[in-house]
Formats: sequence, C-alpha cells, structure tokens
Amino acid sequence: MTPTPRRAATALCAALALSLLPLTPAVGEEPWTAAPAPAGKERPGPGERAEFYFEGAPGTVFEDKLALVNPGDRPRRLAVGGDGPGITLAAPRVDVPAHTRADVPFTVTVPGAARPGGSAGALVVSGDGRRVRVRLAVRVTGPPALPALGVEHLRVSRSGGGAVIRYALVNRGNTALAPHLAIRADGLFGTVLRRTPADVPAELPPGESVRLTEWWPDAPRLDSVRVRVTATAPGAARATASRSYTPLVWVLPALGGAALVLAGGLLLLVRRVRRPRRPPRPGRAEKTVEAA
Repeated sequence: MTPTPRRAATALCAALALSLLPLTPAVGEEPWTAAPAPAGKERPGPGERAEFYFEGAPGTVFEDKLALVNPGDRPRRLAVGGDGPGITLAAPRVDVPAHTRADVPFTVTVPGAARPGGSAGALVVSGDGRRVRVRLAVRVTGPPALPALGVEHLRVSRSGGGAVIRYALVNRGNTALAPHLAIRADGLFGTVLRRTPADVPAELPPGESVRLTEWWPDAPRLDSVRVRVTATAPGAARATASRSYTPLVWVLPALGGAALVLAGGLLLLVRRVRRPRRPPRPGRAEKTVEAA
C-alpha cells in the first residue's frame, strides 16, 4: 500500500524532531566520567581523590592530569575547560574511544603577586548533554604580604631657565605595588608647583626601584621653596620625601653681608650724632699792672 501524503509528512516531521533532540546515551549505556587521574589504574577506585588540591608559594606551577573514562560502545567527543585563574589545558576538546580512558594534562600557575590563602576553581567537562565540574582548590603559602613603598634620593637642581627634580621610587616590601605619585612645592608666598607625574610604572615588583626625573621649566628664580614628593599605593603606607631649593644661593649671604655693613655704618653715625659736646675750659685771669 502506498503511503498517503499526510502519513509521509507525519513521518518526515517525526524524523526531523528526533534529529533535533540532544544526543543522550542509549538506554542502559553507562555515561562517561571525569575525575583526577589515578596512578596506573583504569578507573578511579574507592579512596581515590575526588578533586584536585595544590599548595605552594607564589609563582609555583603545578602539573596534573584529568581522567576522562568512556565505558560505552561508541567514541565520544568531550569539551574541557578551566574555571579559575592560572588554569591551562593541553586541548579544549578530547576524543575518547569506546572502553577507554583519556588523560588530559593541564597546569595551574599561582600568580607571583598572590597573597597567602585559599582559592577554588574547577575543570569543566561537557558532552552528550551532560556537564561535570571537577573541583580544584589552591592554597597559597608563604609569609604575609608586607607592602612597603619609599621615595629616596630626592634632589632638586637648576637646569637652564628652570629646575630638575630627581628621585627614586623603591618597593621594599614582598608584594607588587601600583604606585601613584604627587609633587608639590611651597614657597614664601604660597604653592608654586602641584603636579602628578605621568611616567610612573603601572606596577613595581618587590625589591625593585626606578629612578624618575621631572622637568620644572617655570621654577622660581628668587623664591626659596620646599619640594615634596608623595607616593601612595593600595595597601601600603604613604611615603614622603622633601628637599629645600633656593635657585640663587649667593643672594642671601650677599644680602646678609650688605645688611651688616649698612647697619654698622648707621650705628657709627648715630653714635657720632649723639656724642655730647664738651664745654670749653675756663681761661686763667691775667693781672694788669698799670704804672702810677
């Protein structure tokens, strides 16, 4: 009997609907598994680790393997990814033959600036409509973070028609810092400089220093100023260095000497004016003898 057009259309729709359904294991087929790779065994047995655990200092790189087991009668393609910082997998997709275990190598890198403590992540495996997360824990060891920022070797000197400010920014702690700098100069008549340097490094590693130079083209020529450099960073105490700057050093001694000479002359003049005059001494009386 030839099928009617209505029956043919119904069969076609049913076949199309079945093709759009997610691929799932056949009834009675054992699903694939994902777990930390055991040592020399086909499948993780009782007592095997159920998650990854790493412990080490900042900068440490750990290596391990994720075991993907396919107990079914057909091969499977599984997608593997990492959920967390520092996780690098050997491949994003893995084809696992039937009745086979595939070990996927991966590494976990502890950031160099990581602080002591614990963090959690996971390896995520998906395929055949399933999604499995294998937990991954990392504990960072080492001394507590000691951020310490300093401003050293501050010098201010004349250069052409202006001045040059030189100093060193030093990280004396054990953790990387993101410094922020501010320069200010105050003179006899108020603030003459307020600036935020632009050539500051975005990150200063522990134990390192950088020498910086700031050009000050409109520096005062006669005023005596106090230059102050202030450095701040998240988690670190404020660091400050200051230095006096007088562009014409010879002016003050010269003016001081002239003032002393002028004061001495005025004092001598005043003394002469105020000196009392001595009265004239009385003369001796002379006797006159007249002749008779």
